[in-house]
Amino acid sequence: MATFLYRLGRTAFRRRWYVALIWVAVLGAVGFGAVKAPAAPDPNNSMPGIESQKAFDLMEQRFPGTTANGANARIVFVAPDGQKITAADNKKAINKLVDDAADGSQVAGAVSPFQAKAISKDATTAYATVTYKVKPDDLTDASKNALKDAIAQAKKSGLTVEVGGTALATTPSAGGAAEGIGIAIAAVVLIITFGSLTAAGLPLLTALIGVGVSMAAIMALSSAFGLSSTTGTLATMLGLACGIDYAVFIVSRYREERAKGHTPQEAAGLATGTAGSAVVFAGLTVVIALAGLSVVGIPLLTKMGLAAAGAVVVGVFIALTLVPALLGFWPNAVLSRKARKRGRIKEGGENNGGSRWARFVLRRPLPVLLLSVVGLGTLAVPVMDLQLGTTGDEAKPTSTTERRAYDDLAKGFGPGFNGPLSIVVDARGSANAKAAVTTIEKKIKATDGVVSVSPARFNPAGDTAVFSAVPSTAPTDKKTQDLVKTIRNERPATEASTRAEFEVTGTTALNIDMAEKTQKALIPYLIVVVGLAILLLMVVFRSILVPIKAAVGFLLSVLAALGSVVAVFQWGWGASLLGVETTGPIMSLMPIFLVGIVFGLAMDYEVFLVARMREAYVHGDSPRQAVESGFRHSARVVVAAALIMMAVFSGFVGASESMIKMIGFGLAIAVLFDAFVVRMAFVPAVLALLGKAAWWMPRWLDRILPKVDVEGEGLVHQSAVAPAPPAHDDPAARESARV
Repeated sequence: MATFLYRLGRTAFRRRWYVALIWVAVLGAVGFGAVKAPAAPDPNNSMPGIESQKAFDLMEQRFPGTTANGANARIVFVAPDGQKITAADNKKAINKLVDDAADGSQVAGAVSPFQAKAISKDATTAYATVTYKVKPDDLTDASKNALKDAIAQAKKSGLTVEVGGTALATTPSAGGAAEGIGIAIAAVVLIITFGSLTAAGLPLLTALIGVGVSMAAIMALSSAFGLSSTTGTLATMLGLACGIDYAVFIVSRYREERAKGHTPQEAAGLATGTAGSAVVFAGLTVVIALAGLSVVGIPLLTKMGLAAAGAVVVGVFIALTLVPALLGFWPNAVLSRKARKRGRIKEGGENNGGSRWARFVLRRPLPVLLLSVVGLGTLAVPVMDLQLGTTGDEAKPTSTTERRAYDDLAKGFGPGFNGPLSIVVDARGSANAKAAVTTIEKKIKATDGVVSVSPARFNPAGDTAVFSAVPSTAPTDKKTQDLVKTIRNERPATEASTRAEFEVTGTTALNIDMAEKTQKALIPYLIVVVGLAILLLMVVFRSILVPIKAAVGFLLSVLAALGSVVAVFQWGWGASLLGVETTGPIMSLMPIFLVGIVFGLAMDYEVFLVARMREAYVHGDSPRQAVESGFRHSARVVVAAALIMMAVFSGFVGASESMIKMIGFGLAIAVLFDAFVVRMAFVPAVLALLGKAAWWMPRWLDRILPKVDVEGEGLVHQSAVAPAPPAHDDPAARESARV
């Protein structure tokens, strides 16, 4: 492989105009396809195999049109202190708002609280419901403004008016100014690392091109494969992260080969043959992690994983072709300013920070190993109390009207009012459908933890009914989860006596089921992803213990990161420092996202760092010398890549939405643990203790596994060092150093 990639790098360098034009043409073609493609479909958030989804599907069959996802607004009214919502002036203001809100071409209906009896027992709180014929994204500004104007008029009467629902829901920002600062920090890190604006800008440029190609392709294929606008979220994040990393490693290796005296074209070929081989296998581990998301069994998650895997593949191809081509345009500009001023390039010293740190660990491997394992293990302890769920308006900042509406409803009607359970009764097998439904209603109403049930609503055929049960506790409360389990556990006896079947659904039950499903899928996902990655790393490193060590280190870092997320967002430790106003369960998909994304990035750092150790070992260094050599050449770049990722991910912590904060914090701290504790401490300590055993593999297994020359051993025999031209020479005039 190294030989093939070496030739590919030389060819891309020499034929740089053709390569650049090809990528421009690809970007233009997929961009044209994206523009001409039909609009992306609405995201399919179905969860096959869970009870809540089965109940939703049954409702769609028996109650045609009831599951249409039209926009809605729940307008909450709170009377001034000492007044009742039923006072004449308040009642007049509310009815006027309802009449004004109902007057619109997109409005399906508006129900006054006095019609629906939606008034709290103390008559201080009430709510009106406005439904629309169209989806939230299709609401016109005129419809939204009409509702806002009606609310503003009602507020003038002295009422407190807040709005929940989807009609006027605020769109959470992905990070805002903080995200921009994160990207700026990433650029500064690149400039400091390379000492060259060109070298810093090249990885950013190629990563953006790769993301552009990937996102345009997703948009172009959205209609054919059912991809939605949300599908590309993960693809953008990982396409940018991996694209920067891969380009950084190849540019860094190019500069190293130039320092050894190679001509620009030869250095580009060697960089692509060696670092490019590591890029290929690092990319494969990321693809394995993302494709493995299909194990979870959630269609949307599967599509997001496959789309992101495609973005990573594009990033690999960009790194192997466009990066060496751009090096051909600026062969000397990517060198440090000192190298360009000197007019010649000197190889880096043997005693840099990476080698000094490696020697520190090699002298005391056992204490370093114990300290890293105990430290990460301690941080992982909160995982034992992990509670998964999906938060709603209660997790939004109090500055949003949705959060204030949620709080007012909870105060006026009880904490469970915001998360009612929907009971769907299939009475086709019962001789008396109405009697069966009545029996089920009474049984559920008598269950501890249920405050009230609504009258049942039958379908036109009269064989299916739906009613709501309001819990006494909040939607994310552990007691609500226990209530759902209790109702389901007591179901067999009720169904046997009534000969009618019923299922529990609704947003609250759906979130509970989704959390349970993703929790059960986590272990199989880990087994599949880690197992395949171990096999792949065996091929790369020709070792059994090195891949196992890599997997153990990853598990330590991801568990420590997940434990930190629980401590902050569930327990509330330091939550105020991040602007988290409400703690609660951890987002159901958070562990899966954390494992998939961090695994890919962790294996990136593992491959780039340990590949240099393996390369040094194959070329004759002792095991301890190989560790030091790997750190001398790769530690600085791995640290820079990790800092870049941390800066980008930390930008999401500045978002207003708690869920986005959680994702940004989790990813940033996971990269911190993996890059700086596992790769910089745990890995060299383990390799120091193992010695030659680290690189041992049974002969029979060595014969079976395919051989790939990741270390570039084959390049040693065919690449001769040629005298490099002065760094200040005009490469274009000399045809890129005697191509």
